[in-house]
Amino acid sequence: MLGLELLGIDDPRGKDRKRLITFVEIDRCATDAVAVVTGCRLGKRALKFRDWGKVAATFVDLASERAVRVCARESSKTLARQMHPEVENKNQQQMLAYREISNDDLFTVQWVKVALPPEELPGYRGERIVCAQCGEGINFQREVRRDGNVLCRACAGERYYEEIS
Repeated sequence: MLGLELLGIDDPRGKDRKRLITFVEIDRCATDAVAVVTGCRLGKRALKFRDWGKVAATFVDLASERAVRVCARESSKTLARQMHPEVENKNQQQMLAYREISNDDLFTVQWVKVALPPEELPGYRGERIVCAQCGEGINFQREVRRDGNVLCRACAGERYYEEIS
């Protein structure tokens, strides 16, 4: 909500929905919250995931070309413990305190520039290329060119899975 407020985006699920792209840096519950609040989704190419392990998100306003990165401060957890030592459950303690803590104590804010090539934008319709090794289709210029062949990332050695017989 802070990122949207700073960019002046009032209706991310309605009239402003095509103005916003959001980058999230962790695959935890904060990412789900960002998706719910912003309406940005992977399937609409408006939510981008970068696996950096940080509770952070960058909100990009395509209309103004401004972007702001909001990151959770580690110190907010300590502050929550200090504010509500009577609450034993850590999650409940944080939920209670985070309603009371100022945005400045919860988050760091950085104004940033995000370069978005056309293939990263929602609605981009690029050429579909077929991997020379496995025959699977590759979208959005994600292919690897090696020794005169066009390969998908898996066939080029960037596989996250192991084939079994």
